[in-house]
Amino acid sequence: MQPEQQASARDLTLLRQAIALSAESRISGRHPFAALVADENGKVIAAAGNNSMPPLGDPTQHAELAAAALAARALPHEQLSKCTLYTSAEPCCMCAGAIYWCNIGRVVYGLSEHKLLELTGAHPENPTLSLPCRHIFATGQRPVEVVGPLLEDEAAVPHRGFWQSNCGSS
Repeated sequence: MQPEQQASARDLTLLRQAIALSAESRISGRHPFAALVADENGKVIAAAGNNSMPPLGDPTQHAELAAAALAARALPHEQLSKCTLYTSAEPCCMCAGAIYWCNIGRVVYGLSEHKLLELTGAHPENPTLSLPCRHIFATGQRPVEVVGPLLEDEAAVPHRGFWQSNCGSS
């Protein structure tokens, strides 16, 4: 089954919200990533941009990790298993771990790690790890459904030109 066949109209709407938030992150001078967590009815529980950009950022504050942590404070552990994390780009291994430990049951993402690397190149502020989130989730003791990549062209827009500048903003 193709990822697009697993995605509902609601999934695409919420993923587009995450992509729009990633554009807002860029406009505010941050790395162009964002994520949100929605419950099984599509109600957004938490949303976050990326706050890992030097010199004041914390490299552990990726959007997915921050959104997962906010959701974990808002909902009981068992209810999080029915939630979906929507993210503008595929979660890195650190964020996949956070999603797993927060008990979020599903991930829908835009840009694949491979496409993101094409956009970022060897930029020192985004040293990618070629480790798909599906591989990380597959090593766990409970399933995490993954849908993506989806809407990659749309998700790439906030990144275009960002990583080619010397200071990380354009």
